[in-house]
Amino acid sequence: MPVTPAASAPAEAPNRRAARAAPAVVVSILPSVRLHYDVQAQYRGFTLGGRAELTWRHDGHAYEARLEASALGRPSRVQRSVGRVTAQGLAPDYFSDKSRSEKATHFDREKNRLVFSNNRPDAPLAEGMQDRLSVVLQLASLAAGSPDRHVAGSTITVPTAGTGDAENWIFSVEGEEELRLPGGDVRALKLQRLPRKEYDQKVELWLAPRMDYAPVRLRLTNPNGDTVDQRWASTDRG
Repeated sequence: MPVTPAASAPAEAPNRRAARAAPAVVVSILPSVRLHYDVQAQYRGFTLGGRAELTWRHDGHAYEARLEASALGRPSRVQRSVGRVTAQGLAPDYFSDKSRSEKATHFDREKNRLVFSNNRPDAPLAEGMQDRLSVVLQLASLAAGSPDRHVAGSTITVPTAGTGDAENWIFSVEGEEELRLPGGDVRALKLQRLPRKEYDQKVELWLAPRMDYAPVRLRLTNPNGDTVDQRWASTDRG
């Protein structure tokens, strides 16, 4: 449960303010699941169809997430994140991203740094840092744990690492929408990250409350207008 503000201490001086405890982070981790998606990509003016599969496994202590997506005429892309489950949510240890070649990021918690496989300079490891796959599942955990705090107009800031950089990703909560997806009609909470600099992607994510806040749609838009739209088609449990 959230930590309630601390009781005010007796005033010892007129200008002294009573300290208040910050609300605790409350998470509810998505149960292990395999989600299948239909993919539609707009690439250089062409429309490409494909498939994606997100495999999510955890035992309450350790987790593994794997997302494989492919579109006709394009190399398949595999992202993988492994790490630990904590009281604050996910704590990645390793992230890899493979298309034509593979790049990886190591979360060195002893030295509080990110180590990149492509010889980019190390970066600081911020508290709560996610990678570009675990961030989706961490957002689902946060939304499920405190739905009353993640309403339209609110924002969620998550430090997020790629395979060569790291920065705060700020998501605005847009509210719930009715989606007509290949797997059926779903009501989902939309989160959105707008580009903040040149070459940034726009990220749109929909989480379904009646499906334990599973990610039922993910749409990425590149600066040149190319898009990848991943839409839920079916679910395997266990």
